[in-house]
Amino acid sequence: MGILKEKLRNHQLTIGSWITLAHPALPEIMAKAGFEWLVVDLEHSVITIREAEELIRVIDLCGVTPLVRLTANNPAQIKRVMDAGAHGVIVPMVNNAEQALAAVSAVYYPPKGNRGVGLARAQGYGARFQEYLAWQETGAVVIAQIEHIEAVNNLDAIFQVPGIDGYIIGPYDLSGSLGVPGRFDHPQFLEAMKEIGLAAARHHKPGGVHVVEPSPEETRKFIKEGYCFLAYSLDTRLLDVSCRSGLQQVTKL
Repeated sequence: MGILKEKLRNHQLTIGSWITLAHPALPEIMAKAGFEWLVVDLEHSVITIREAEELIRVIDLCGVTPLVRLTANNPAQIKRVMDAGAHGVIVPMVNNAEQALAAVSAVYYPPKGNRGVGLARAQGYGARFQEYLAWQETGAVVIAQIEHIEAVNNLDAIFQVPGIDGYIIGPYDLSGSLGVPGRFDHPQFLEAMKEIGLAAARHHKPGGVHVVEPSPEETRKFIKEGYCFLAYSLDTRLLDVSCRSGLQQVTKL
């Protein structure tokens, strides 16, 4: 079984991060820093499918699990990033069971899914197709992104879809769907977070949060609350915060 899939199944803590810039040095630096998985973000970046393949390759060769956050729940894009060697996908705006099932079906070959067969990097360009066929059953990861109040209202159905390995909360979009964008202390947002936690407990579904600002304190808080799949910030925020913090310290000398 894939390491990430096994950790999710056992509710073991695993911490990764997000990549929105296409230079291959970034995933290499972040992988060497110790992240267990890295997400190539195709939803909120200008990364092309060609650049995504290169980033996936670097992450994989560094011994870290490469995931892709999709532009949308699109079977054609899922097929392409999986063929490029992604170990799994994070699917944005999964708001009901039908959308969850569509994502799972696009990741897996028949009879479990309906993904078309290609012989690309993931399959060793044809030399390792049988090996890949066996691997996908125990290694491929499908994460549903819960980021809308509609999803919160359909959690029981979403979490019961076979093949959904876990979930991750998108706090900005979730708060936006409630009419309180970025207000993470608002009672409506806190109630939605509580509902997600209760549903996850009912279905024993591992999950996490994207901690967008690089805050160890905030990350520790979510760990204490039982989340095990945590995204610690993203490349641009890590760079920005580091630059600003360093300059502030320098100018105080």
